[in-house]
Amino acid sequence: MSSWLKNKLRLWYRELPRDQNQVIRWKYYFLRLVFKLALWFVGLSLAFAVLYRFLPIPFTPLMVIRTIEQMKEEEREVRWKKDWVSIEEISPMLQLAVVCSEDQQFLEHDGFDINAIQKAYKLNKKGKKKRGASTISQQTAKNAFLWPSRTWIRKGLEVWFTLLIELIWEKEDIMEAYLNIIEFGDGIYGAEAAAQFYYQKKAKDLNRKEAAMLAAILPSPLRLNPKAATPALVEKQHWIIQQMRYWGKGLDYDEPNTPTAK
Repeated sequence: MSSWLKNKLRLWYRELPRDQNQVIRWKYYFLRLVFKLALWFVGLSLAFAVLYRFLPIPFTPLMVIRTIEQMKEEEREVRWKKDWVSIEEISPMLQLAVVCSEDQQFLEHDGFDINAIQKAYKLNKKGKKKRGASTISQQTAKNAFLWPSRTWIRKGLEVWFTLLIELIWEKEDIMEAYLNIIEFGDGIYGAEAAAQFYYQKKAKDLNRKEAAMLAAILPSPLRLNPKAATPALVEKQHWIIQQMRYWGKGLDYDEPNTPTAK
């Protein structure tokens, strides 16, 4: 053990809290440590939430995990296609399509769709097939800050980060982040990369059918492929297009035009 490390350990030991009999108060020490870590976590999460409000998100934990998975599996191509674009450079049709497919109350809720959560809970109690109720805000928080997992710890952190971005970001900011980091295929992240890979065009030029197809693959982007659309995937695309017609030409972020809210 180096002398530097020995000195650090001695200093740490001397500074441990003690009672009047010089007995180390371990409980107090660990409580203080947890409190400090909690303060650091809150401070850092606030800092990153504010930072990502104005700057592009450079990468996400999922992107790193997928790359490692690709490197371990010989049959998979190591691919990382990602090109951040502003919300103005993403087709209004794609913005509308993902709302119709993933979260039709996006413009109305504050991060959580309580009705959808209640319905999912009731259905999950009855059947073996689990149904999710994550909003676009929740998915954005999960993808931007956290790792893919179904543990209660990760879900708890997802709630915290969802509250943060709903408080600090505008709905357009959430949509911009969502459509720039969401997974559209193996190693394909964001609307611009997906539009270029599947349709050889920019994200701003996607039409209604293309936007609906990209939205349709989001629940299972590693399994579903617009280039090899199954009958079920085409049916989902048609359903999304039908839902899009109820909204008109696109989303109105300033004066929400959610059809069910009228």
